[in-house]
Amino acid sequence: MKPSTIAIDGPAASGKSTIGYHLSQYLDYLYLDTGVLYRAVTWAAINRHIATDDEAAITQLARRLNVEVLAPTIDDSRQYTVCIAEQDITWAIRSAEVTGNVSQVSAYPGVRDALTQRMRQIARAGQVIMVGRDIGTVVLPDADLKLYIVATPEERAHRRYLEMREQGKDVTYEEVLASIRRRDELDSSRAAAPLRAAEDAVTVDTTACSIEEMLHMVERIVDNPPPPGSIVTN
Repeated sequence: MKPSTIAIDGPAASGKSTIGYHLSQYLDYLYLDTGVLYRAVTWAAINRHIATDDEAAITQLARRLNVEVLAPTIDDSRQYTVCIAEQDITWAIRSAEVTGNVSQVSAYPGVRDALTQRMRQIARAGQVIMVGRDIGTVVLPDADLKLYIVATPEERAHRRYLEMREQGKDVTYEEVLASIRRRDELDSSRAAAPLRAAEDAVTVDTTACSIEEMLHMVERIVDNPPPPGSIVTN
């Protein structure tokens, strides 16, 4: 029996989104990158000129905002299409401004509570792969399989730097590395659902892996799960 609910967590650029999407194709499961919900709220706040340090206003926005996450509608390497009021914001939520503010927005307990309830509703149907930073610890603590994806900050910065350069963004590796380290600190030290591995998660270290090796490794884990708490490397 394959696990019906798979929770995947890990820091930025560790490979968790790539792994989650691949496994959704491998298993024919629903794929939900929960980070896009927090990014969508952040984008909407910025777009509506709501200060990202206004916790009450951001929380109200998260409770009423209707964010749609759909199958890809355009063949431009996207893994999904994100819309608000029929506006495609898939790439807009990846802007530097959104990236620089999403950790603050996602740290608000009211925002996390509103979006957690939505995630749990989606997961009740089963056959779902949910990717984020607190899925195994908070959102789906009873998930059939929990994966915690890690890689060194330097390797993660290198991956993100190449990704941003391919998108035509003028950034340096040093800037990306500083951003990665800052994001790690914010995510791991926040009061609401800090980033950490669930005790029963399988930790997957992707530092030395090519994308192909990384994907084959998680296929093996899904087909023959190791004991909870194991650490798997290529």
